[in-house]
Amino acid sequence: MAIKDDITGIQHVGIPSVDLDKTIAFYESLGFEEAGLFHNGENRCAFMRFGNLTIETWEGDPTARKAGAINHISLNTPDVEKAFADAKAQGLRLVAKEIQSIPSFWHTGIKYFNILGPNEETIEFCQIL
Repeated sequence: MAIKDDITGIQHVGIPSVDLDKTIAFYESLGFEEAGLFHNGENRCAFMRFGNLTIETWEGDPTARKAGAINHISLNTPDVEKAFADAKAQGLRLVAKEIQSIPSFWHTGIKYFNILGPNEETIEFCQIL
């Protein structure tokens, strides 16, 4: 099966933040609502949602602070292990050799992996557990 069969839609767009509280307030002023605020180690990560668009924004990573500041596009997958196997079989450029997880996100965590596109853009395949 092809990787395209493992995708159910866009999950979120990832944008690192210099000041998370200011970023949350900015997106709220545009009509976004905070869908979740989580800790990842010593840093925080917020998911801001407006309709079917979710922005993941977090503190603790470098930011471009110019056009190109988006860190990744995340695609939703209901079975990250299958998507990972299909990505390998398709010969896609995997960023890491294994599936990663963040247990503190959402109710029971997430599992994900990243690939690189032709312009070195990061595309994440993510399953909310």
